Amino acid sequence: MKRNLPVTKNQKLTATIMDLTYQGMGVAKVDGYSLFCDDALPGEEVVLHVLKTGKNFGYAKVVERLTTSPERVTGKGKAYSQTGIAPLQHLAYPAQLKFKQKLVSDLLQKAHLDALDVAPTLGMQVPYAYRNKAQVPVREINGELKAGFFKRGSHNFLPLDDFLIQDKRIDEVIQAVLQILQKYHITAYDEATHSGTLRHIMVRRGHYSNEVMVVLVTRTKKLPHKDEIVAEIIAKCPDVVSLQQNINSKQTNVILGDETHVLAGKEYITDQLNGLKFEISAKSFYQVNPTQTEKLYQEAIKRAGLTGKETVIDAYCGIGTISLSMAKHAKKVYGVEIVEAAIADAKKNAALNNLDNLEFEVGNAEEWMATWQEQGIKPDVIMVDPPRKGLTQSLIESATKMQPTKIVYVSCNPATLVRDLQSFMDLGYKVTQPILPVDQFPQTAHVETVTVLERSEK
Repeated sequence: MKRNLPVTKNQKLTATIMDLTYQGMGVAKVDGYSLFCDDALPGEEVVLHVLKTGKNFGYAKVVERLTTSPERVTGKGKAYSQTGIAPLQHLAYPAQLKFKQKLVSDLLQKAHLDALDVAPTLGMQVPYAYRNKAQVPVREINGELKAGFFKRGSHNFLPLDDFLIQDKRIDEVIQAVLQILQKYHITAYDEATHSGTLRHIMVRRGHYSNEVMVVLVTRTKKLPHKDEIVAEIIAKCPDVVSLQQNINSKQTNVILGDETHVLAGKEYITDQLNGLKFEISAKSFYQVNPTQTEKLYQEAIKRAGLTGKETVIDAYCGIGTISLSMAKHAKKVYGVEIVEAAIADAKKNAALNNLDNLEFEVGNAEEWMATWQEQGIKPDVIMVDPPRKGLTQSLIESATKMQPTKIVYVSCNPATLVRDLQSFMDLGYKVTQPILPVDQFPQTAHVETVTVLERSEK
């Protein structure tokens, strides 16, 4: 039987915003039916124009705000909301931190884990210009090369000079590179015809070292006027210590192709985290908010309770950022990662910091845990920092089988964290400290968390 919806498309209605979704959209209820809308905050009374209706929920646009939330601030520009760069820019920063704490609490409540405490979110002093890495598409607008972003859910390109949440020097370097490429008539990629040369510009910058890497992502192997372009970029931006060309000739949304050539300087930039040096290459996974990453790792180490006597397993070690941080406070650290290049970097980074109490292996974490268990290795702490999809059930089982005293779970997705906590609890582990949200991505709805699980004494 078809449900009669209480609203129709193009209808105008007045409603009060009840809540925010996990993406930061306002939620209005009409006879129990949810309407989601951008740029609306809880408590605000608004006039809505219904854009789209589905069976269980719809989307609307705010056409007039009748009351204004005391937590509303003036955003820095419409484009940052439209592109999804800063969907929470209209919400005051202290309220953003509360929203992220509530996000975690609400998910726990839904899973009937509301007995677990969530600490206040650890925020930033200056919640802008924090990103140490940019990957921006380039298009031609009125004959000029422009960097920008696409509007959410579309292929409509919005040119931007200032990306708000990126390191300001990164924004400057992008503009300088564009001017040089424009001078030599380098064409921008055209998605519709799969033609043109330049697809993206990627820039990384060391927070402490100030070293800059520029990667020109091209559709073609040939970069016309290559030598002149390289010479001018290095002359205009002397802080660029690594200039590379990445070739991506496929019709794809994936940014980087398989082939990369160094045009000038080194293959990597160096930077520091909590006093440790790291070499970061074009494809390295490296946390994008260095200030908050230092805090995140310090909190993870503190909560792990390391005294210098422990054996630690880091199950998603990447280029060794957490492993090395823990190695300074533990007896021995074993790191495992599926990406071979990342393990090569991790070994290099351990040598760079004169740390010899680490062992890194390429492969599947579950399999290595089984091997280490056979070898009689007994970890005191297992550290997991998985991608957004969270942990597999087999990894959870392998980890608990090793019976570590503590499992420290760093998560970038509260939904999969809550699912995985339930599995750990079913296998005899319990959350012993308040879950700590850390704001790695101010102005967005993303939140990282640190959770400590301990073995229940039977």
